[in-house]
Amino acid sequence: MTDIWTRTRIGAIEVSNRLAMAPMTRSRAQYDGTPGPLAAEYYSQRASLRLIITEGTQPSDDGQGYTLTPGIYTDAHVRGWKEITDAVHAKDSHIFIQLMHVGRTSHPDNTPHHRQALAPSAIAPKDQIFTPTGFQAVPEPREMSADDIHQAIADFRYAGKRAIEAGADGVEIHGANGYLIQQFFAPNANQRTDAFGGTIENRARFAIEVAKAVADEIGPERTGIRLSPGATLGGLDEGSDGPDLYRYLVGELDKLGLAYVHVMHLGNESLLADIRKLWHRALIINRPGRALADIGADIVNGLADIESYGQFTLANPDFPERLKKGANMNPADRMSYFGGDAKGFIDYPTLEQATA
Repeated sequence: MTDIWTRTRIGAIEVSNRLAMAPMTRSRAQYDGTPGPLAAEYYSQRASLRLIITEGTQPSDDGQGYTLTPGIYTDAHVRGWKEITDAVHAKDSHIFIQLMHVGRTSHPDNTPHHRQALAPSAIAPKDQIFTPTGFQAVPEPREMSADDIHQAIADFRYAGKRAIEAGADGVEIHGANGYLIQQFFAPNANQRTDAFGGTIENRARFAIEVAKAVADEIGPERTGIRLSPGATLGGLDEGSDGPDLYRYLVGELDKLGLAYVHVMHLGNESLLADIRKLWHRALIINRPGRALADIGADIVNGLADIESYGQFTLANPDFPERLKKGANMNPADRMSYFGGDAKGFIDYPTLEQATA
């Protein structure tokens, strides 16, 4: 029987278990976007998860939304990430850097160039965002021109190249959680009348073009994408045809031969079953809030090839060992999720440390 302890392949790599570390923003990078000095230890501590997907990493100045998130487009960024990838590889694990362009979910005070955010349409999300001076309303973005769209695609491509230069095994394109790519999917954020708005095919076009560009640059076997069908983060509403958009999108992405699709699943089981049928390579499923007792169920049932976990892996660097032994899990400290120092970052005890 296939379970979470059986080997599998993801694109060009082979992993010895089917547990992945989900991407989680931690806001502990340096001001120039270089990963912070504790990041190599943080990721390498969790190397028993044989696939690590990093925190969202901006592909450009325009892509940054939050304070102290890392980038992967300068030489300093590459050097910082190389320390991380080397540390992870030294423990026989693999690491994909997630490329995250936040689109309208930004504020000029949080970006290096202090410019107005870019988005499919000039529609603000009616939300607040943390800035160096506290929470502020997310301002109205500027509607992307055709040149802006082509530049964003080029930025994703370039960031993919730099990630491989930094030693990453691949990249995950962030097409979920209310950020730029998903903003193109949602009619209440995308009111364009050109080739990137209106029909399902047009709203999916940007995601497909980004995936094509990255896969062309670094190889489809090194390229994954994360999707969150039905997610309303950032005020998005994908409309009544949202599920059909994802069916079309996954079918088109399947033609590209990408390494994996990573679904943050929010409850539409029939859509998830259709994605399983449409997608012919590795499918990673993340079910937020999954009970400990249900870990591995999607693998056993053949729905997923890999399951990804966030809070469990954040608070338990030895998550696989604890699962095997049926041991208690450390609780996650929400107060230290974003920003700060070693507390809540690299100081969670392993089972061995806790028993000692």
